[in-house]
Amino acid sequence: MGTLFIKEIKDFFSSVTGYLVVVVYLLINSMFMWIFRGSLNIFDIGLANIDTIFVISPWVFLFLVPAITMNMFAGELKSGTMELLLTRPLTEFHIVFAKYLASVVLVLISLLPTLFYLLSINLLADPVGNVDFGAIFGSYIGLFFLAAVYSAIGLFASSLSKNAIISFLLSALLCYIFFLGFENLAFLASSGKISDFIISLGINDHYRSMSRGVIDTRDIVYFLSVISIFIFLTKLRLESRKW
Repeated sequence: MGTLFIKEIKDFFSSVTGYLVVVVYLLINSMFMWIFRGSLNIFDIGLANIDTIFVISPWVFLFLVPAITMNMFAGELKSGTMELLLTRPLTEFHIVFAKYLASVVLVLISLLPTLFYLLSINLLADPVGNVDFGAIFGSYIGLFFLAAVYSAIGLFASSLSKNAIISFLLSALLCYIFFLGFENLAFLASSGKISDFIISLGINDHYRSMSRGVIDTRDIVYFLSVISIFIFLTKLRLESRKW
C-alpha cells in the first residue's frame, strides 16, 4: 500500500500540471489577500488575519481537488493497468485508501506554503504577534476536513469513468452539491426544522462552524462519515468490476 501511495505522489509531480495546480492555488489566494481591493484584502480591512484563505479556498478546492484526483482511477482504467493493480496482493480497500491518502497529502502540500501568510500577518500585526492563533488553527482544521471530503468525492468520481475530463467535471459537480447544494435545496422546505436539517447535510454548515475556530465533535463526525461513505462507494465500484 505504501508503494502505491508513493507512486501517486510521484506521478502527480512528474508533470508540469502538478506544480501548476499548487501555484495557481497560491496565486489566487495571494491576489485576493494582498492585491485585489475589497473586504478580503488585508490592507483594506486593517486586520491581522488570514480569513481570506478560509473564504476563498473552499471555492478554489472545487477545482483544485478534482484536478488532483481525476486521473487516479481514470488513468488506470484508460491505460488498462487497473486489472494489473487488482492482481497484486492488495485488497480493493488498500488500493482506494492508498490513493485517498495520496490525494489528501497532495492537498496538504498545497496548503503548507500558506503558513508564510501566517508569518507575514504576525509581523504586520500591531503589536507584532497580536494574532489569534487558536482561531486560525481551528480554521485550518476545518479546511483540512473540507479538503479531505472533496478528495473522497473526487476519488469516487475518478472511478466512474475512463475519461479524466469527465471525472473532473463530475467531481466538481458533486463537490459543489455537497458544499452548497443542500443549502439551495433547503429554501424549498416549508418547515424551519426541515430546512435546518437539510442544511446540516451539506459541508458548508459544518465548515463554517469549524472555520470560526470552534471544534465540535458533531462536525468531525459529519466529515468522517461523508469520507467513509465515499471511500466505501469507491471500493464498491472497484469490486463491481469482478461481477
